[in-house]
Amino acid sequence: MGFGQWLGLLALLAALLLLWSLKEVLLMLFSAIVLALALNLPVRAIQRRWGWRRSWAVVAVLLVLSVVVAVSSVVLVPPFVKEFRELIEVLPQAMDNLLQLIDANYRAVILNIYGSDSDLPNSLAELFRATDVGSALERGLQGLLDLAGNLGGGVLRVVFVAALVVMLTAQPEPYRTLAIRLAPSFYRRRLQVVLSHCDSALGNWVVGLLISSFCVAVLAGIGLALLGVQPVVANALLAGLLNVIPNIGPTISTIFPVSVALLDSPWRALGVVVLYLGIQNVESYLITPFVMHKQVKLLPGLALLSQFVFAVLLGPLGLLMALPLVVVAQVLVREVLIHDVMDHWLLGGAAGAATAKEGPED
Repeated sequence: MGFGQWLGLLALLAALLLLWSLKEVLLMLFSAIVLALALNLPVRAIQRRWGWRRSWAVVAVLLVLSVVVAVSSVVLVPPFVKEFRELIEVLPQAMDNLLQLIDANYRAVILNIYGSDSDLPNSLAELFRATDVGSALERGLQGLLDLAGNLGGGVLRVVFVAALVVMLTAQPEPYRTLAIRLAPSFYRRRLQVVLSHCDSALGNWVVGLLISSFCVAVLAGIGLALLGVQPVVANALLAGLLNVIPNIGPTISTIFPVSVALLDSPWRALGVVVLYLGIQNVESYLITPFVMHKQVKLLPGLALLSQFVFAVLLGPLGLLMALPLVVVAQVLVREVLIHDVMDHWLLGGAAGAATAKEGPED
């Protein structure tokens, strides 16, 4: 390698290190882009239907959104906070009931399997102390609480992202043009097509996610009301909100209603588990395929792996943004790596083989 090539390699490594040091800022920027795409959907609909200027359409959408947030804050937030506080207060008692229920059958199982002379612990509590499972569960619960605290904090970051969302929604074309100009001149026209595919995929994902989360919240509210598990509003809203985090979110949302149901009856808790399993199957096999038929198809294993990787590398915000990141990455792999690079390698190899077979012309 010559001096120029080594210099280029060092510049590339320095750029990658700089980007990695700014990973949190870049992730917030990506979050703003996703939210701006969500706001852009009603803005485009208003422009197409009534022919309004974009600035007026953006103002109208922001006003409607502000009214919805204000009404929700007045109508839904106070009972949600009250009911959520009640949920937190009953969790220890529910855990005690669960342990007592298991302990009631634990020793009988040990006697039937290992006999009366078994030296195994007589209760589940002793087993936890012997294996240090209790401290492990405590550490895991503390990790979940820390995660919730991180998700709920960062007012300045929220303000920063909100400002970016408004700017990107008001004038998306200048930022899009800037991104295209950063590419080499020979690839700019193709990059416009790739960005359009990313825009379409993310837009469809956002719409599908909103519809899916709303359906999950409604189904959870109806099911919990029929089972008589209180509080209904807080649990239903939690189910809808946590549905934004596939695989992990629905599992977390089940903890709270099951804990409340355990205070009343184990069978009611079992009914809640069956209810949430049914809702997740309906959401996975009926609602999601119906509302996301145009979305980039994601393999379940790939989605779960991406959530784990981005949560480890980028923290709580990486967990929330894992799926939209995978949606964009999948489009880029399909359009850039496969279509623009690997397909041309195949075509080049086929053309070269055909030329070699024909031989040189006389």
